[in-house]
Amino acid sequence: MMKKLYFVGIGGAGMAPLAAIALERGIAVAGSDRELNAKTEALAASGAVISAGHRAEQLPADTEWLVYSSAVPPDNPERKKARELGIPEIRRGEFLGLLACHYPRTVAVSGSHGKTSITALLVHILRSCGRNPGYLIGGVVPGLPSGEAGDGEIFITEADESDGTHTALHPWLGVVPNADGDHAWSVGGEAALRENFHCFARQCGQLLYFRDGVPAGWFAGHPAATAYVAAEADAAFSGLVGFQRRNAFLAVEAAVRLGVERAAAQKAAAGFPGVARRMTVWRSETALAIVEDYAHHPTEVRASLEFLRAKYPGWHLRVLFQPHRYARLQKYLEPLATALQQADSVMVVPVFAAWSENGPVGGADLASRIGSTAVYREGSWAALAAELLADRPREPLLVAVIGAGDVERILPFLCA
Repeated sequence: MMKKLYFVGIGGAGMAPLAAIALERGIAVAGSDRELNAKTEALAASGAVISAGHRAEQLPADTEWLVYSSAVPPDNPERKKARELGIPEIRRGEFLGLLACHYPRTVAVSGSHGKTSITALLVHILRSCGRNPGYLIGGVVPGLPSGEAGDGEIFITEADESDGTHTALHPWLGVVPNADGDHAWSVGGEAALRENFHCFARQCGQLLYFRDGVPAGWFAGHPAATAYVAAEADAAFSGLVGFQRRNAFLAVEAAVRLGVERAAAQKAAAGFPGVARRMTVWRSETALAIVEDYAHHPTEVRASLEFLRAKYPGWHLRVLFQPHRYARLQKYLEPLATALQQADSVMVVPVFAAWSENGPVGGADLASRIGSTAVYREGSWAALAAELLADRPREPLLVAVIGAGDVERILPFLCA
């Protein structure tokens, strides 16, 4: 393992825990991000050298590897400086693959939806049952760091299909809850996405997946694959709702493969605190509830609204939706509109642009496609919150804040 690393985009959800694990393993870490945050503060407190902004002079000349997020372009000044100095560059997911090779048993959770929740739940089960796994979670779990090195035996991680780097992993066990066309636009098309999943599966020593969540035949012929159906999860976790059943089911099955007794794994799963921004209840009153969810793909949005209908029967479901990435909105404009038609009323806000800065369709187009129950709004988060709460229906009001961008910034105003 190398001795000195530099992370470009070090404050990101996938980069920060990777840097934390490197620090725990005795590697000197430095890095930069456009804006500093709580993650970069924690890394600095653990010994990392953190810089705000991206400047060539920040890159130490003795850096052995520059690790960069897939969202960082080649003309980034620190990446350009690395090429001038002959410092090797490696994408975050590829470095994750190198790190995982140091653990005898790596469990990698890939798929289009639910990776963070399943990964976090599996880590929670193992820790609750006396294990000390290394892990990387691309989200926030109350009371749990997003990444730790562990005792060196087991490593649990998300495996990102959005940039194709799940193919950099060779897991002892792979877990795939589902797979669809999301992120085909970022890896070169549907055929490329399918081949990436095939490659990931071939490199897994064992594979667990839902037959009715993955296109037919994708994993056929794998010598050590176990395929389940949703009905098995529904029966095993009848106390949960919707997609939470599938997540819990696969996490428990993976824990059993790792030697945890099934009853103990199920008991631990029941005490899982959840992941931030995944059905997080911010306000719960007799006539008003505020819930946040990270859904940003039509499949996720549909599942989220079905979940909320089941949990809050008879409530007026009002959705604040922030589209995530112009390319995704263009690809899924009609399916997103159809999914959001399940709500009683919808407010759509401008697109959160993660990679591309503009696109041919925007939030107003989505609101128009949804129909008369939807409006498009721009403005301050305070003003939007006031409008969401102003028009109270007769029945109790459930406001669902949905999106994977910075829409969470409205929550302090909704909960004031």
